[in-house]
Amino acid sequence: MLPSLDIALVRVDNRLVHGQILEGWIPYLKASYVAVVDDQVASDFFRETVIRMAVPREVHLIVSTVAEFAKTYPFKRGTGSKTIVLFSRIIDAWTACRLGFQFDQLNIGNIYNDECKLCCTPSVLLSEDDIRDIHKLRDTGVSIELRRVPREQPINLFEIVRKMQT
Repeated sequence: MLPSLDIALVRVDNRLVHGQILEGWIPYLKASYVAVVDDQVASDFFRETVIRMAVPREVHLIVSTVAEFAKTYPFKRGTGSKTIVLFSRIIDAWTACRLGFQFDQLNIGNIYNDECKLCCTPSVLLSEDDIRDIHKLRDTGVSIELRRVPREQPINLFEIVRKMQT
């Protein structure tokens, strides 16, 4: 039987599970589940094993492909176990949304892109494709913030875009 998940944070971070998640977000949100939603990790036993070793024993880990996650885990807030959903790429968050995983807020922590068209912060470098997918998410009603750790003030991504365009 699938657990009932209270989706507390939906985040894009190309590093997936790392110190900011383990030391910042999990304690802040009192999360008992972390969902790594990434096609490559879900099909790579070694990468999945490394991530499983990094996650504390008391935190349950779900590793899933994007399509399977969107089909299996509906977005809920306020009921069930607090859960952090991690995507490594914006396209994956957009694909999950398109496939039925509806969420209202997206946190962007870290995106490195060789084809950077927009440098939002030193840790968020967006390609043209990223920007296109972010606009698609916004058009579905998703608000998007840049914030590495809970103690930082969130930055509205579209405020940065608007300032850079003027």
